[in-house]
Amino acid sequence: MDRIASLRPTAVNAILAEVREAQAQGIDVVSLMRGEPDFPTPAHIVEAAARALRDGRTGYPDNRGEKGFRDAIAVKLKRDNDLEFDASTEILATSGATFGIHAALTALLNEGDEVMLPDPVYDAYQSPILLAGGVIRAVEATIGDGRFSIGLDALERAWSPRVKALILNTPWNPVGSVMTRAELECIAQFCLRRNVTLIGDEIYEAIAYGDHRHLSPLAAVPELRDRCILVNSLSKTYAMTGWRVGYCAGPKEIIQRMFMVLAQSSRGPATFVQDAAAVALRDSQDCVTTMRDEYARRRDQVLRALGKLAMPPEGGFFAMADIRGLNQSSNDVRRRLLLDHGVVVVHGSAYGSRGEGTLRVSFASGGETLEKGLARLREGLGCC
Repeated sequence: MDRIASLRPTAVNAILAEVREAQAQGIDVVSLMRGEPDFPTPAHIVEAAARALRDGRTGYPDNRGEKGFRDAIAVKLKRDNDLEFDASTEILATSGATFGIHAALTALLNEGDEVMLPDPVYDAYQSPILLAGGVIRAVEATIGDGRFSIGLDALERAWSPRVKALILNTPWNPVGSVMTRAELECIAQFCLRRNVTLIGDEIYEAIAYGDHRHLSPLAAVPELRDRCILVNSLSKTYAMTGWRVGYCAGPKEIIQRMFMVLAQSSRGPATFVQDAAAVALRDSQDCVTTMRDEYARRRDQVLRALGKLAMPPEGGFFAMADIRGLNQSSNDVRRRLLLDHGVVVVHGSAYGSRGEGTLRVSFASGGETLEKGLARLREGLGCC
């Protein structure tokens, strides 16, 4: 019960309660908060699921993942990341990336083991660490040249002999940084030197802008092979958030331990969902390019609207607004924007103390929602 008592709602869920209260008071609200693509799942993926249903693919799945899906994951990892994994022993199908993180932490941690977590970072990482009996060690990020980064000094300050794992998200939610090869090499070498397992969440890998490209930490430093778990999902890349399908890849010993966690809990995604996911990974990736191009247009729209307050995201579909010049807490600004201007964003401090002085603005939704929300945001922040 103590573990449960330590859990808190995610920032998004907590803010949603405030939004409902504001709406009950008659406030017209536009949300620039959630990280859910507004695109429909591409038609060929939907048709693959329908075909699988028509073919009777409705029984229990292989708890490791259907062979066709695991094979497609192995092909994708080689094609997109230049990484080779054995589909039968080093890949695990999961019910989204969230469960992959949970399974990895449960497989790795003993009571009281510590997990290094960048600050700021997506706040939903905290609960699975606590549920697995872990203790969070914050790695303090810094802002420089309009982006967040973490360096060796911050890693060493956060480390202790009880640290078992480091969670790394690149592209990085909420701040939008895409880790460079030099940054990944620094982090990977730290993990090797300090005997730390790296859990790499790559859910936003397909959404990067300009000259920025996602690089898997394992591709940057192959020596990390025995202590790196890659976690991914089809949610963002293919607009499949509600399908709850993802995967993990890593050393067979750790994957086996994660499989034991999965077999006693979720038991994996539905069979027909995995069939559709395999088609998504194997077939043409034109739909991914189309969605990324649209996110790039929306990104430019956000940057124009925020002007000098904008911290240009290198990847993902969130932009950070730098409001340190307002000399107010980010949560106070966020609440004022909701109540006085009817626009919903997330305060940076929700993701850690190093996020104070910023706001996270989502452009996962476009069109009228984005246009109206940005107009209200500009008014509320006094953008010129």
